[in-house]
Amino acid sequence: MKIFIKLLRESFLFAMHEIAVNKIRTFLSLLGITIGIFSIISVFTIFDSMESEIRGSIDSLGKDVLFIQKWPWVMGGDFPWWKYINRPEPTLSDLREIKKRSQSAEASAYMTGVSRTVKYRNNSIENSTILAVSRDFGKVMPVDIEIGRFISPAEFLSGRNVAVIGDDIASNLLRTADPIGKKIKVFGTRIEVIGVMKKEGQDMFGSSSDDQVILPVRFARNYIDLKNTGGTIVVKARSFVYLDELKDELTGVMRSVRRLKPRADNDFAINEIDIISQGLDELFGVIAWVGWIIGGFSLLVGGFGIANIMFVSVKERTNIIGIQKSLGAKNHFILLQFLFEAIFLSLIGGLIGLIIVFLLTKIIAGVFDMSLALTEGNILLGIMVSTLIGFISGFIPAWNASRLDPVEAMRSSF
Repeated sequence: MKIFIKLLRESFLFAMHEIAVNKIRTFLSLLGITIGIFSIISVFTIFDSMESEIRGSIDSLGKDVLFIQKWPWVMGGDFPWWKYINRPEPTLSDLREIKKRSQSAEASAYMTGVSRTVKYRNNSIENSTILAVSRDFGKVMPVDIEIGRFISPAEFLSGRNVAVIGDDIASNLLRTADPIGKKIKVFGTRIEVIGVMKKEGQDMFGSSSDDQVILPVRFARNYIDLKNTGGTIVVKARSFVYLDELKDELTGVMRSVRRLKPRADNDFAINEIDIISQGLDELFGVIAWVGWIIGGFSLLVGGFGIANIMFVSVKERTNIIGIQKSLGAKNHFILLQFLFEAIFLSLIGGLIGLIIVFLLTKIIAGVFDMSLALTEGNILLGIMVSTLIGFISGFIPAWNASRLDPVEAMRSSF
């Protein structure tokens, strides 16, 4: 163990000596490793942060819910849109039948959205999202109320003109500390504000509840054509009920409600979050390969740079190698000495690349208010790749050094 520690120490000192004596040569040789690690880890850091944000946004919808819609979420180059364009939209009647017949559903709700201008006195906000929902919407989708309350069952049933609004609507339109009870105008009709949702901010898709106005669908249908607004029925599974079971049951219910013949295709789609997750897995798998390709060329150049340093180092220290061997140093001792030196040099280049990535993430996160961080996994990846490049690049020079004849080595001169 003492010999191994001594070997590591000597290898590290030789690496430091190489940097101190041949600064320019070593810098240029390590530049490839630094750029390569920087390229790979920066790409992975950016897309890991994006993936975390996207998956967080998707998971917030709930993994135990299904979405009954006109269009399926799976699309491709040969997507047969002509099969779906004439499908009927999900309706409130469909929702009633699901509530009546489904045994696996804990809750279900209807929702549809349109963009409209929201007004309050002389202020207005254009292209706000007006979300018309049914009674159990709060049970199937997350709604965090900060001020006031959500729409009551009685208000849903009667179709009362009440609204729950997002934080941007409250702060930018009403501009008051107490928005509850204020009357906003949507569809040219006065609507009472009964609740304000917590500020959420935009997700990676650019959507947010901050600009939403949630209305009872029985009220909103007086101003919205529900047949042409892209409605969705959201169904939440009971505890211990698998989504596949719920999906099969809903398929049977919807086919019965739509009176489809046994051999007829479904005229509806039942979508689930896993569809998006699978698409994301494929997307980020491709991105990972892009990151490796981008950094691979730099790592290849950096590997040749490390090999070049080690070949020169072996040549310069041939006499020392001969003396070490004449004093009893074994071949594996010489091999490991130069191999560790190559690994240390490569690690130094990799660590510089990681430090640059770390500093840039701090700067970008501070300036652009982005959730960007260098993860422990990416740090470990950078260290492992640097170590591997050092090992591969330094093995042949180290092997050549270990095979030198001690007599011939002592006679040689650089």
